[in-house]
Amino acid sequence: GVEQERMSPLKCQTRCISASPDGRGFVVGSTEGRVAVEYLAEDEGGQSRKYAFKCHRQGDLVFPVNALAFHPVYGTFASGGADGVVNIWDGENRKRLSQFHQYPTSVADVCFSHDGGLLAIAASYTFERGQVPHPADNVYIRTVAESDAKPRKRAAP
Repeated sequence: GVEQERMSPLKCQTRCISASPDGRGFVVGSTEGRVAVEYLAEDEGGQSRKYAFKCHRQGDLVFPVNALAFHPVYGTFASGGADGVVNIWDGENRKRLSQFHQYPTSVADVCFSHDGGLLAIAASYTFERGQVPHPADNVYIRTVAESDAKPRKRAAP
């Protein structure tokens, strides 16, 4: 059966979702270039921690978030956008940990290996600009360093 049902926390079309490896929450991406970090706990503590943030933007241009994937070891997550960029985020500390070079076309999907040491990236035009000439579809496999994905310790207040 359904454990929970809720409205999307984002205003525009939901494009992707990924459940956290610890089972405590999930992230949702949308066509408006935003990611929402949500928690399953329905108590005040869980709901007070949820938030959304802007990403995959270049100046005034906003690009859809096409893909989200959690790192299986660190619980951080990668986002891939129609801007051709992949970012890794620390959702708990609300920080971007790393940004990989821009790929030749939209990032359509991302997926970590079981140990988090590799990230598969599908670069494929997703027609956000309509039927126009575009680069060929490609798949990239890149290594993920600990410094790319491991949360950094927070400085003492």
